[in-house]
Amino acid sequence: MFPRCWKAARWMALCALAAVVAGCASVPGARVAPPVQVKVFVAAMFEIGQNTGDRAGEFQHWYERYWMGATPVAVTGALNPVYCNTDGVCGAVLGMGKVNSSASMQAILLNPAFDFSKAYYVLSGVAGTPPSRGTIGDVSWATWLVDYDLGHRWAPEENKAGEPTFMPRKGYEAYRRFQLNPALLSWAMNLTADMPLKDSEGARKYRQRYPDKAARSAPAVSTGTHMTGDTFFHGPGMSKQAQYIARLYGADDYTITEMEAAALALVIKRTHGTDRVMSLRGAVNFDQGSPGETTLQHLDPAPGETAGGFAETVDNIAAVGSRVVDHIVRNWPQWQGGVPGGQ
Repeated sequence: MFPRCWKAARWMALCALAAVVAGCASVPGARVAPPVQVKVFVAAMFEIGQNTGDRAGEFQHWYERYWMGATPVAVTGALNPVYCNTDGVCGAVLGMGKVNSSASMQAILLNPAFDFSKAYYVLSGVAGTPPSRGTIGDVSWATWLVDYDLGHRWAPEENKAGEPTFMPRKGYEAYRRFQLNPALLSWAMNLTADMPLKDSEGARKYRQRYPDKAARSAPAVSTGTHMTGDTFFHGPGMSKQAQYIARLYGADDYTITEMEAAALALVIKRTHGTDRVMSLRGAVNFDQGSPGETTLQHLDPAPGETAGGFAETVDNIAAVGSRVVDHIVRNWPQWQGGVPGGQ
């Protein structure tokens, strides 16, 4: 009988404690901080070291523009804290890959410290590009986000020569592609298309390895389909397959390879929709080697054989993206209800 009585007494004590806590929470006059009204949320995927003062990754230039001195807000379930400024611009490093980044994004969206009901999103990071479509230092706004992985895939030797080795998986139609708001994309391009972008001597030299006109061009702001895959796919065969998938799904030309955006779009869609989502990527590598270079050589280059231009590209991304962020915040009365003039 003693154990049963002890358990009953313990249960009653816990109930009494819960009642006291609940009563304290509802004391008249107790201050509860209102949630932050998020106007724009900037998502980066990784940072190399610190948020400021060292070699910049995807987050540092954003941090130095908007959150120097801001108090980090820890969010259970997110990889890193969220930073917000007094203008309602918030951001965080979500982690690389679809699972890592989307888990962080969902935890942040559901946290009561933030109100995302009117928020715009800039999904920001580095990427690769096919040399036929872009070059090192380019900054690209996504028209479509397409999942590279959801489907059936098999080895080329198990197929007829030259035929595709990918087939869509039925039942994933709502998860594998997202067309981003054309009106919002148009606004972003109008604001940023003429921006001069930084370049490096190393990148200029590296481009000459490729015969493609796009690969040899100076960096520019562009648009196209961003292909989200959990693998760093490389080589002309994989690039061709990505282009095949983009066209199979009715998207625009594949121009960017990255690892998170389609997954993040799905998480945001389930909570607030995707009308205010933008994906912004900067190209730091080509998705295949130059003529005469094997895919393995391209993946594991010898010392001094890398593309260069990383530092300039991450700066370009934040420079282009912040022009849109600043415009939205500065004109918030016109933007809070949706894209001005958009449908």
